[in-house]
Amino acid sequence: MYLEFYGLKEPPFSITPDPRYVFLSERHRDALAHLLYGIGKGGSGGFVQLTGEVGTGKTTLCRLLLDQLPENTRVALVLNPKLSPVELLETICEELKLDIAGKKGSLKALVDTLNIYLLDAYAQGLRVVLIVDEAQELSVEALEQVRLLTNLETPTQKLLQIILLGQPELRDKLHQPELRQLAQRITARYHLMPLDRAETEAYVRHRVAVAGAARSPFSRLGLRALYRRSGGVPRVINVVADRALMAGFAREQDALGERLIDRAADETLPGNARYWMHRHGRWLAAAAVLILAAAAASWFWLHRVPPPVAEAVAKPAPPPIDNTLETLRRAMAHSPDADLTAWTQLLGRWQVNAAQVSVRDAAHCPGVITAGLDCLRGSGTLEQIARFDRPLILTLRDGDTQADALLLGVDAQHVKLALGGQTRTLKRSDLTNVWKGEFSAVWQLPPGIPATLHQGDAGPGVAWVKAQLARMDGGKADDTGPAFFDAALEERVRKLQIAYGIKPDGIVGPETLFALSALAESGPHLYRKVE
Repeated sequence: MYLEFYGLKEPPFSITPDPRYVFLSERHRDALAHLLYGIGKGGSGGFVQLTGEVGTGKTTLCRLLLDQLPENTRVALVLNPKLSPVELLETICEELKLDIAGKKGSLKALVDTLNIYLLDAYAQGLRVVLIVDEAQELSVEALEQVRLLTNLETPTQKLLQIILLGQPELRDKLHQPELRQLAQRITARYHLMPLDRAETEAYVRHRVAVAGAARSPFSRLGLRALYRRSGGVPRVINVVADRALMAGFAREQDALGERLIDRAADETLPGNARYWMHRHGRWLAAAAVLILAAAAASWFWLHRVPPPVAEAVAKPAPPPIDNTLETLRRAMAHSPDADLTAWTQLLGRWQVNAAQVSVRDAAHCPGVITAGLDCLRGSGTLEQIARFDRPLILTLRDGDTQADALLLGVDAQHVKLALGGQTRTLKRSDLTNVWKGEFSAVWQLPPGIPATLHQGDAGPGVAWVKAQLARMDGGKADDTGPAFFDAALEERVRKLQIAYGIKPDGIVGPETLFALSALAESGPHLYRKVE
């Protein structure tokens, strides 16, 4: 109905998981990196757990993951896990296309069949992954059966990798004492949070653009109201935004503002306060009168009868402070594959999977990892590398122990690291005890950019440099005619180098290319608030 009015080719806010409309926020990139890590971890076993509120995009990420799996991966995807242990095993075997005729109902026969398949897959160099969506619906008995599947192994190799996707209730369920053995086998956890305000606005603009509109019909105040009423949950954004487009079309409003968004939310979100107030206001008013009367009676009684003097209660002793530096040191010592884990996560954040790049090759940090993906090893202070605003690999050293950790965020007091699949928050002052400045960085470049550019050069590489510098200094992005590296451009490059703590020689080398690429909004960025 509203498509032609707003210049759209198709509805932009359908709740079906169309891959063309996928919008990866920083949180979604992190979550996808954890899932790719789970697949890349492969034979070392363990569980990967991804949780998030309803509508935050877990199933969409799962579909995106399935599209990026290496060719040698076989997947059993369980979408309805409200099953008994035997039914769950039957479903897994059916997903892997195993012949279980005459074996249904027999736990032993099903496990034996699955074990034979896993051993055969291992011999062929295949990787088998079980993904359980809505895993909070699994019974304790079914979860225990899932745990027992990880016991299928060779002397050196786990035969099955398991990924659990679920709502926050899954975390609560795994805290139960009877599931502690399963909880101990979870090697990577991630909780997917809703979008923040900036991400919500970017999400809406992205979907509108994919749907073919030349401009967004939502005003700035309308976008803010959409974030406020949806809480940043993508599914709720879609529902409210679609209703707002219909209402705007009915009223012939080109711009969808705050009032229209609020009205659309009132009509589509029965759980919100306005909806509840509108339908229950009379009862609420009566309740308010009773509450005020009770409060007045309580005030009168408290002032009429002096309250007894409370006995002094000793304050409980504060809990012991967790020495996060020592925790990190123990993790370094007990994470022999931390280097590959960190690189798997970093590549995942750039949406590069094992089918495209060998993680072991990437970890050596050659100048060019693959076409369009460059790598750099360097040394600097935390302040210097934080200016790049990109996740980086930090080389940590503690005596004879060395491990790579992924830098996820930096603020005034803390840093957030990922080490061995676990996210850790550390004081900046403590980091200096195990990190002496070594880092490795990955960044994307458009094709055809030379490794070095300096005064006198010309061509598309110079045009790209000017375009990136314009993001920082607002200068001219291109010239009429061929782009030329002149003295003025050299001076602009020096200013960039000074800003990023790079030797100000005016030459565009690897470090400067990294700084220029970091000016782009696309790609992963560091968290600026570490919790």
